[in-house]
Amino acid sequence: MDQKQNWLGPYIPQGNFFRDIVQQVKLAYNLLLDPRVNLVTKIIPFAALGYLILPIDVSPDVVPVLGQLDDLAVIMFGLRMFFEFAPPEVVSEHLNRLATRLKGDWTVMDESGSPAAPDPAAAAPAGGEVVDDDPQA
Repeated sequence: MDQKQNWLGPYIPQGNFFRDIVQQVKLAYNLLLDPRVNLVTKIIPFAALGYLILPIDVSPDVVPVLGQLDDLAVIMFGLRMFFEFAPPEVVSEHLNRLATRLKGDWTVMDESGSPAAPDPAAAAPAGGEVVDDDPQA
């Protein structure tokens, strides 16, 4: 997979800006649940979210746009630092798994785990008739 970096961190292009952002949010969630990521590293996103809750602010929210921009910048910086301090091999593993889950070969499986036999009725042409090719049946 072709891994890239943007202002938030690593991602694998999905062809849409919003899908890439969702992918990075899912990546952060998966890294938070992964036991291979250090506990101190997992505190970073929560500290960034804590900044939103605390009444102390770098620029007050009284100013219409600047008040929200600094909150957004702290959240983005927190996620970026979280991705940077997480083990790179774990980040790559989760990122590749997320990208292949969204893209990839979709195969219908039966209960045994092997590919299911195609339904002959589904393969019939529109308006056509399904003919059994097995003369023994």
